[in-house]
Amino acid sequence: MDWGLVRAIVVLPGTVLVFVPAVVLWLSHGTSAQASVAGAGEAAPWLAVVAATVGLWLAVWTVRLFATYGDGTPAPWEPPAKLVVRGPYRHVRNPMISGVVLMLGAEALVLQSWPLAAWLAFFFAANAIYIPVVEERGLEKRFGDDYRTYKANVPRLIPRLTAWPGPARHRAPNE
Repeated sequence: MDWGLVRAIVVLPGTVLVFVPAVVLWLSHGTSAQASVAGAGEAAPWLAVVAATVGLWLAVWTVRLFATYGDGTPAPWEPPAKLVVRGPYRHVRNPMISGVVLMLGAEALVLQSWPLAAWLAFFFAANAIYIPVVEERGLEKRFGDDYRTYKANVPRLIPRLTAWPGPARHRAPNE
């Protein structure tokens, strides 16, 4: 078992999707902003199921790609050694963040919680700042022109409708 990968999954998504929301819900308990579970007859829980499913699928897929093709984890302390330009990374540079945002949205929807929606907005805004200022600079240093070419062709947060073909050396034989 890859304990670095397990640690990355527990620490990063665990904090964002479990620990912080638990604290937010605890702090809002007994207030007018207290969470209340949406009823099955409402649209919110069904939208939440779709968002959570797509978000979890993206998160698992991207972690698997990092471990399989990138020789690393999503964690900044053990990043991929190779640039991953496969699967969802051919549509958007940060599909893992997209997956987490979808899962946070699902939590806010099913619990009908404005404080969780505020946490989602803060998380998104923090990543919108962190990614170009810190993460992308580090990726340019590690991967050079390969990353700059990738960055010029694949959007940061809003996916391309068609997959960027990318350099042949980054594609699987069936891509």
